[in-house]
Amino acid sequence: MHEVKRAIIVAAGMGKRMRPLTLETPKPLIKVNGVRMIDTVIKGLHANGIEEIYVVVGYMKEKFFSLEMEYPGVSLIENPYYDSCNNISSLYAAREHIEESVILDADQVIYNEKVLEKTFERSGYNCVWSERETKEWLLTTKGGTVTGCSRTGGKGGWQLYSISRWTMEDGRRLRRHLETEFEKKRNTQIYWDDIALFCYPEEYQLGIYKMEQGDVLEIDDVEELAETDKSYEKYVRQGENDGKN
Repeated sequence: MHEVKRAIIVAAGMGKRMRPLTLETPKPLIKVNGVRMIDTVIKGLHANGIEEIYVVVGYMKEKFFSLEMEYPGVSLIENPYYDSCNNISSLYAAREHIEESVILDADQVIYNEKVLEKTFERSGYNCVWSERETKEWLLTTKGGTVTGCSRTGGKGGWQLYSISRWTMEDGRRLRRHLETEFEKKRNTQIYWDDIALFCYPEEYQLGIYKMEQGDVLEIDDVEELAETDKSYEKYVRQGENDGKN
């Protein structure tokens, strides 16, 4: 068994699909039923004894400064490429900390803290089995090992969530591949997840960490936010009215 020693929380994005809310507040700091999304992530990590936490910031970085005072063990890492590159740039900025880590997006709500358990058998992603059609990334497996990934979704597969764990060996491998893609190939417009799932899949033997629907909520846009927190319905109506004018 392996053990997570540290966490990397990706929080540098501009959250364009959450506008107008993100014009004044970074997406991870938006409250869902009274609680900021990133708070559920950090508290979930702390509940599992993971206290060395790196938050990668970029857009409105100053809004995150208070986290270092609010939570012990939290350190901020600036991503200077956040407005010109995809999220590969955020992991690149935090590449020194990938070994024995859990990597998470900050813009999700953790309802079941057990999904952030620190012990794990091998590198891989938290997933929920999807029998129904989904547009989210969907993993296929054989014997518990990931054999493929569909970017366009499908059904009858494992829906990938933005929570992954990496052993020391795979963390070193991921860093090496990350540097190759970002520095040498200038492949700056991909997701960092592309590295293991699409760029070098033969070099990783990824597994899955099974979750249940409702353990974690990923919110992509204002409509999904309003479905969970009715106080945001006015922004949906506003968007509909703007579209008619």
